[in-house]
Parts: sequence; C-alpha cells; structure tokens
Amino acid sequence: MTSTAPGTTVTELTIGGMTCASCAARVEKKLNRMDGVTATVNYATEKARVEHAPGVAVDDLIATVVKTGYTAEPPAPPEPEAPGRDADPELTALRRRLLVSAVLAAPVVLLAMVPALQFDNWQWLSLTLASPVVVWGGLPFHRAAWTNLRHGAATMDTLVSVGTLAAYGWSLWALFLGDAGTPGMRHGFDLTADRADGSSAIYLEVAAGVVTFLLLGRYLEARAKRRAGAALRALLDLGAKEVSVVRGGTETRVPVDSLRAGELFTVRPGEKIATDGTVTEGSSAVDASMLTGESLPVDVAPGDPVTGGCLNVSGRLTVRATRVGAETRLARMAELVERAQSGKAEVQRLADQVSAVFVPVVLVLALATLGFWLGAGAGATAAFTAAVAVLIIACPCALGLATPTALLVGTGRGAQLGILIKGPEVLESTRRIDTVVLDKTGTVTTGRMALTGVHPAPGTGPDELLRLAGGLEHPSEHPVARAVAAGAAERLGVPVDALPVPKTFENVPGLGVRGSVDGRLALAGRAALLAAEDVEVPAGTAPGAVLVAWDGVFRGSLTVADAVKDTSAEAVARLRALGLRPVLLTGDHRAVAEAVAAEVGIDEVIAGVLPEEKAAVVRRLREEGRTVAMVGDGVNDAAALATADLGLAMGTGTDAAIEAGDLTLVRGDLRTAADAIRLSRRTLGTIKGNLAWAFGYNVAALPLAAAGLLNPMIAGLTMAFSSVFVVTNSLRLRRFR
Repeated sequence: MTSTAPGTTVTELTIGGMTCASCAARVEKKLNRMDGVTATVNYATEKARVEHAPGVAVDDLIATVVKTGYTAEPPAPPEPEAPGRDADPELTALRRRLLVSAVLAAPVVLLAMVPALQFDNWQWLSLTLASPVVVWGGLPFHRAAWTNLRHGAATMDTLVSVGTLAAYGWSLWALFLGDAGTPGMRHGFDLTADRADGSSAIYLEVAAGVVTFLLLGRYLEARAKRRAGAALRALLDLGAKEVSVVRGGTETRVPVDSLRAGELFTVRPGEKIATDGTVTEGSSAVDASMLTGESLPVDVAPGDPVTGGCLNVSGRLTVRATRVGAETRLARMAELVERAQSGKAEVQRLADQVSAVFVPVVLVLALATLGFWLGAGAGATAAFTAAVAVLIIACPCALGLATPTALLVGTGRGAQLGILIKGPEVLESTRRIDTVVLDKTGTVTTGRMALTGVHPAPGTGPDELLRLAGGLEHPSEHPVARAVAAGAAERLGVPVDALPVPKTFENVPGLGVRGSVDGRLALAGRAALLAAEDVEVPAGTAPGAVLVAWDGVFRGSLTVADAVKDTSAEAVARLRALGLRPVLLTGDHRAVAEAVAAEVGIDEVIAGVLPEEKAAVVRRLREEGRTVAMVGDGVNDAAALATADLGLAMGTGTDAAIEAGDLTLVRGDLRTAADAIRLSRRTLGTIKGNLAWAFGYNVAALPLAAAGLLNPMIAGLTMAFSSVFVVTNSLRLRRFR
C-alpha cells in the first residue's frame, strides 16, 4: 500500500512536450533532485505526481520542469466529453500531419523501391515530394530534438531527427554535388546496407518513409492511449448535470454543483441520482450497473442509501443529500482510478532506468557503426545506411508504453466492473498471495438475521407455529424478532401486516417476548424465559434457537442466523481455483462459524476473535510464512486490511475499511474478490509481456541494424509498429470478463 509521509503535500502536474519514455525519465530525475521532493512522472497519462515539503512552492516545481525543456501546469478539472465535440485537437492535428505526409511520401517510396517506375529526372520529383514531409511532417521530432539539445539532453526525437535529417542531407549532397542528379540515373532498393558509390546514392525514401511511419506509430499510439483512458472519462460522465432541488417548499432546477449536503432533491423515473443521499420519500428500483457492474436493479425505500450516478428506473424519489462534490462515491472512485493510473509498478522502474541512458548509448553505437564500416572498407554508403538504421530502430518508445498503457486499461476495466485498484504496486502483491482471509459478517454472510429453520414439536403444525410466533414477534424492534416476523410472513406467503396482532405484548430484556395472540398466552425467546413460566423444554433442542410456547406447552423452535449470501459458495470455489487457501475469520461462536464454513466450502475456521484481535490473526498467519489477502467490510476490519499483504475492502462497507484496502470491491458480492485478483494478475502479466517484447525487440534489432542487415526505412516501420504492438496488447484487457 502507498502512503504519503506526514507533513508533505501532494501536487499533480500536467506535463506537456513529452514524446517518449526518456522525456518522462528526465523530468522525473530533475524534480527528484529538488530538496524535499519525491516525484513520479507517467509518460502515458502525461502527468507528474509530486510529494513535496510545505516549503516547496508549486511554482518552483513548474519552473524546474520548464528549465528541463517541457511545460507544466496544474491539471484542469476533468470534464466529460460533450456529444459531438472534438475531444482531442492534438489528435486531429496529428492525423492531418500524418495524412499529408503519407500522400506525399507514397510516390517517393514507390519510385525508390520499384526501379521499373523510375523515369528520367525521377529523383528531382522525389526531392520535391520528400522535402515537405521531412521538414513539415517531421517538425514535431525536429522541434523536440532542438529543445532537448538546448538543455543538453538527447531523447527518442534526437534519434529520429538526426537519422532523417542525415538521410535527407546526404541525398541533397548526392543530388547537387555528386552524380545522383544526372538525368537517367537509376537507383536499386535493397533490404540490407548497399555498398554502392556514395555520390550516386540518395535516401529520400528513407527520410520521407521513416517520418511517415513514425507519425503513423505516434498517431496510433495516441489514439490507443485515448481509448485506454476511456473508462475514467466514462466514470466522470456518469454524474448528473442538473438536479431538482427542493428549496422553500418548491422544486428548482439547478446545476448539480450548487447542491449542498443536507438539501432535499427529487429524482423522477429515468433520471440519474444527482449525488449520494438517503431516500426520504417514495420507492423505486435503482439501476447501479454503471457503477458496480451489477446488472439487476435494487429496490429502495425511505431510509435506504442511494449513490450518485445511478439511474432511477421506476418510481419518484425524494432524497436528502449526504455527500456532494469530491466526497461522493463516484468522485472517490474516479480519484482512485486516476491515482492508480499515475503510479508505477516495480517492473517499470527498470524500464525507466534503461530509457534514461538508452539514447546516449545509441548515439555512440551509431557513430561506432559508421566508423567500423568505414574502417572495414565497406564504403561510405554501407556505413551510412547501417548507422542511420541503428539510430532509427533503437527508439525506446515501446519501453515507455509497456507499463502505463496496461495500467490505464486494466484499472479502467476494473472500474467498469466495480473493482478499484489503488495503485500499481497492488498488482505485484496479487501474484504472491496464497491465503485469503474472509471476514464472515457482511462478507460471506449478508450481515442481516434471517429465519433459517422451522422445527415444530409433535402435535403442532409448522404453519401454526410460524403464524403465532411471527405475530408475537412483529411488534418488537429486536433484529432476531424482526427476522422471525419477516421469515414467518414470507414462508406463509402473506404480508407481515397480515400476521395476527397481539392483544397484550411485553418485551423481556435479554430473554424474549410474551403476549396474548389469538386468545393464547404465548412466549418466544430463550430457554430461561420458558423455564420462568414452568414450561418444560425437551432435551436436544438446538442451543441458540428461538423457543416458542403457548398455553404452558412447548410448541417448537425457530432457527435464526446471519444468512449466507447466495454467491459466497461460488466465490470460495473461484478463489480456490486461483490457488488460494480460504480462511473464515469471525467473532461468532465456533459452532455458528463452522456451519457457515461448511455451507460455503471453507475448511479452516478462526472463531471467537475480538475486533481488535483480527489484525493480530493476520500477522500470525504472515509469520507462519503465508502471503495473506484479507477481505472485509467493517470498521473492525480496517486494521486487518492494512496489516495484510493485500487488503480487499467491500465497497458496501465503511469508509474506514475502504480507505484501508488496496482493492475496493464496489458491490458486496464476494465473487468480485476473485475477479479482482484475476484482473490484477492479468494486468501484471500484460505488463511483463509488453516489457519482454520491448526489451527483446531492441536487443534483437540493434545488432541487425549495426551489421548492415536492415534498410533504415524497414527499421523505421518495425520501430513504429513495436509501439503499436505494445499498446494493442494492453487494449486486450478491455475484453476481460
């Protein structure tokens, strides 16, 4: 779990001008050199998360970024996209630059690759078409390279700019000062380094082709990054824009931002609930699928909580706002997702270290390649071709995109399914987990008492037992009595109000209730209550059951228990399938705990644990050598969640539990715990696959380029699609079910 040191301030900055992972590494390095500053810069989200001492001003942070050659500003409040609005002008400009460059570069590449198409003076047409591609199409690369040069740094843009300008400059020299401009000149195309006379060789197709391929790669990368962040924008788009607030007894339609906690507002059928609140009037079905992933609407009535962003399906509701603005569950979900997307997993830090030194090493390698081929007598053309191929193929874009794109997609998909991953380090934890501790009440069970068994005595019918016991218990507010009354009505198939009404009623504290029902003096409660009335209870009656008697005779018993959730047994099976060993942890009696454990398929039970002892139990399991995940929902689970290697908080629980957990499961379905671990492991696997590809590609391609076995244009194409492959691989996480 991540935490902020006491006394530090966290500031988020939007960084402009970054074009590759080495840019992000430079900004991060400069910020971290400041006293009292710890920064993480994410290339994919173009944001920096900076923890700094109170004495460090935000303006100082921005000034440091600007001195490094980039722009920085506090991020604008995220806004959902308006329908029909061009959401990304930068993407549109990049697409336009790509299309123009592609149209101009295509004839240049064709003329160079297919000698049969070459005609007298074709080389001058190639120069005319290639020049705007190299100068205007490649302007983003050249501008960034120049900015970095002024700050004494080299990035991916340096490699691209030097490589394409070198190819273009060589071509100009060969055309105007060499033999390449001679009418009737013909030019062959080779996939490897050509050993022809340098004065007759032109590389216009390399210059134009590489710029176009890299623009294509950058456009596809930008578009994919935008799709990767779509889940967060979808979360923000869930919120209502306007609300009908009740002020002075009349309804007024106002922007949702002006709603205050404590105010009443109405929600008509088909409208979104404006903010978190409690229903005061009306009843309806509420569709929370966009927030929790749960498909079935939930019935709400006065006293029930509702969440902002959910859809009111049927009836009209009046709701009292309890949380507004940044305090709402929707806003906190968006914040958790964004925080997770801006972090870095441990596996990414190695990639960052490599990217920081990679570009200077490649520049040296390109010069060494040039010198080697010249010294070996291969000729200037072969030497130049190999050196340019080294420059172009080595761009470490894929390294920089490997982790953040997978995080963007994985955490975004999780948010859509009601799984909030707090940070990338959580992914590392899910891989090592071997034991999952499940809190019983509210996690495995519903947390509400329910009638689970009816045991009539000989001579008494079950319906009669239920009718009289239910009627006697109905006036009581005790949870057990309410469970008996509700369960009796349900089994008899009648409304609770249709149960017989006691003429006299007395609550006996700690023992049960007595009263007159249908002209009979009835008792319901513990054995001590019946013993006080000289009612004999048969041996073998289940301990803890509600005992029922009337007219001085024992009539039967009712079993009331915290009901197991319908999905808990399936959830435990799924956790086992992931290689996890489930443990049931509860403060209940062992007999009750073991009955629940047997019902859901858990072998190991730790019962009779006080709330403050739960964290100690988790510590003990860890000391035994286990790597422990804890799933809980109550205030008394918060310490245990924080103590575990991985804390999974049920989002239906308390704020304390949600804050303490590493993963928040928005809906109270234990099956989501297995989904969360599966998604986390899948995301981590995608990150590692991306990094393996990115490292492997560079390690394999650089020797080929240095050996003169790659034409620079082919190198540019493969480099561009290396980045596209990494982003596309990450996007597969969107299909996670």
